Amino acid sequence: MKSFSALTILSVIALADAYFPNAAVGIAAKGMGLLKPIFKLEAEIQAAALGGISKVDKDEVISEINDLKKKNKALIYTYGLSPFSVEARNILESTDFEFTEVELGKEWFLLGGKESVTRVALSEEVEGGATSLPKIFIGGKCIGGCNELAELAKSGELASVLLDAKVPKKGSVGKSPFSFFNLN
Repeated sequence: MKSFSALTILSVIALADAYFPNAAVGIAAKGMGLLKPIFKLEAEIQAAALGGISKVDKDEVISEINDLKKKNKALIYTYGLSPFSVEARNILESTDFEFTEVELGKEWFLLGGKESVTRVALSEEVEGGATSLPKIFIGGKCIGGCNELAELAKSGELASVLLDAKVPKKGSVGKSPFSFFNLN
């Protein structure tokens, strides 16, 4: 009979808890790149129309985004009904790290003025200007969307990226590093 080391057993347990990204969503995410120019034009028209009606100041929106990036080591902007946003949220939830989610609306065609301007401002955070969501920020830097996050998860690099950015572990916010001494 073959013996198992503690390391082998821990590796199996770690794999059992690992999140494996949805392959169908990954394939669809890669295909969405073909529609990027159309979505970008649509987003800019929507932001100009709805943002103009409600007099949204794009500089204030950008300032708010920057403020949230500074306050949150892991931040995700989503649409509530988007399968790409749901998949990205599932990936982040599968980690032991905290993250903040900002839902702009249920879907892109249901956005109001400020949300439409936010969508365009977020597109300026990524190379190529993709207006799709989710947009994921780790350590204040936009890593991209669902596809990029899924690639980090599949390669096993996501935990390292989150650790390097000093993203707090779930349940650790506000705890002293010496709280285990119970000095009360």
